[in-house]
Amino acid sequence: MAAIRQLGTESLTRILVRSTNWIGDAVMTTPALAALRSHYPAAEIVLLANPLVAELFKNHPSVDRVMVYDKKGWHQGARGMMRLLKEVRAERFDAALLLQNAIEAALIASFSLISRRAGYTTDGRRLLLNYPVKVTAADKLMHHTDYYVGLLSHLGISGGDGKLTLACSYEEEQWAQSVLQEESVITINPGAAYGSAKRWLPERFAAVGDELAQRFSAKILLTGGPGEVEIGADIAAAMQVDPINMIGKTSVREMMALLSKSRLLVTNDSGPMHVAAAFSTPIVAVFGPTDHTTTCPASANVKIVRKQIDCAPCLLRQCPTDHRCMTAITAADVVAAASQLLEEIR
Repeated sequence: MAAIRQLGTESLTRILVRSTNWIGDAVMTTPALAALRSHYPAAEIVLLANPLVAELFKNHPSVDRVMVYDKKGWHQGARGMMRLLKEVRAERFDAALLLQNAIEAALIASFSLISRRAGYTTDGRRLLLNYPVKVTAADKLMHHTDYYVGLLSHLGISGGDGKLTLACSYEEEQWAQSVLQEESVITINPGAAYGSAKRWLPERFAAVGDELAQRFSAKILLTGGPGEVEIGADIAAAMQVDPINMIGKTSVREMMALLSKSRLLVTNDSGPMHVAAAFSTPIVAVFGPTDHTTTCPASANVKIVRKQIDCAPCLLRQCPTDHRCMTAITAADVVAAASQLLEEIR
């Protein structure tokens, strides 16, 4: 695979990067962003992202500034899109690097009059790109971090250390420490924004929390978004120990800080899983309908817990049958993986 033109041969001073829309995917783009920063150390790199993803990239070493694209607010509807195009056009970017695969990203770059538009030729947007990179069947089997780095590589851009990277401020770290009160904390993240098929059973998360709390003299922290409050309440009610239940009570930045201070994360395949990986927090990840070969945490000290099921990975948001890929995983399976991991890194 080769790009028609090499973006890296051009002298660029102002670069717009259209981010992906999911938190986990956005974290997996950070090695690509590091390569861009390394290749153009003097350029201003501006990230265009939705409000949640924008929070991830405050204080990020590879990004100078974030522009928020709020489709449910300021930029909603046709008038909102026109407002966004006016804002982007006024920036007079030299180039747009489209990490998002959707045609919308190419339309924004084109109608904002950005002369160099680079990205994968996905979603029928080939004619909108003058620095196109064709996607092959092999590319679709890559780990997502390699997929994004590969885009830059075929544009003549390289650099960085290939690691996931996020950053918290000193104040955010101090806040997390005040919540955790200097205790050894094992975090459980029972939700998954993509869909119910990715969620393991709440009562089994509760059993894992009780066992790990006793076995490792740890406090259990529950994390998750506003849509997972009920799941968190069910887990807390089922546990014998009293967890710190922060589900629905934190911002993205606060969630980042809590995960950065955790001894271990037990989680579904989810955005917080990748956030924890960016802070090198040890992870036990439960995988069912999704493909662990392309979306597992790109970090050391990770244990994947999954069962070999004929219909998995199906990549569906909701299970059309009996959810056997998840129900086959027992609490004992997860406890064993967590115990082995914590013993290995002691």
